[in-house]
Amino acid sequence: MLELTDSHAHIDDASFESDQEAMFERAREAGIRHIVVPAIDRASWARIASLCASHAQAHPAYGLHPMYLDQHQPAHLDELVTQLQTHRAIAVGEIGLDFFLPELDPQRQRDYFHRQLRIARDFDLPVIVHARRAVDEVTSTLKRIGGLRGVVHSFSGSLQQAQRLWDIGFHLGIGGPVTYDRAQRLRSIVASMPIEWLLLETDAPDQPGACHRGQRNEPAHLMEVLSVIAQLRHESETSVAAATTQNAMRLFQFP
Repeated sequence: MLELTDSHAHIDDASFESDQEAMFERAREAGIRHIVVPAIDRASWARIASLCASHAQAHPAYGLHPMYLDQHQPAHLDELVTQLQTHRAIAVGEIGLDFFLPELDPQRQRDYFHRQLRIARDFDLPVIVHARRAVDEVTSTLKRIGGLRGVVHSFSGSLQQAQRLWDIGFHLGIGGPVTYDRAQRLRSIVASMPIEWLLLETDAPDQPGACHRGQRNEPAHLMEVLSVIAQLRHESETSVAAATTQNAMRLFQFP
């Protein structure tokens, strides 16, 4: 059986409450050995810690997501330090910048993002980065602060932007969007990119692939992403699965 890693899935979401155990079983049957569960706000940390403590497949990341800016308080940054000191974590995330939504104050986003990057560096943890319409600034910030590693999840930029991320040691998280025929730029990047910088993800419950359009996404659907990427790269599913899982294990250092 293939062994896969879903490098980004919000399986603590309320939409999984009714069938959480069945969801984990479907993931196991699909060969999903590891699921990275990023936080979105302070309130999600305890929920994620509990979920990951009771399911060996799941691995926690803690952070403050830019889209939930109104829920964050400066004190939460200090609490993030405490959380990382007292709880196992494989990454700091989901953090980043979102310049798509006009109501999200850019400077406040930067303040949280920059501090969390420094926290991750202090703890020698990788970062899981959200960069919607903000790839250039995210990349320059990562480079300026330095000493960082991680993944820009749900990458949707240009080839040149992708190359700048590889140059500073960052991976691209690729999920459901690559399964749509219209995603020609993304497909072209994935077809030819160095596989050592590729991670597979679902972003469950969001961003379902073309075969599950309009449905709740979940880790078992990673097989659709794998199949499309293998076809684009003219490689076997086995080789893509092995390489991307090895990438994830090297980055996140799963226990």
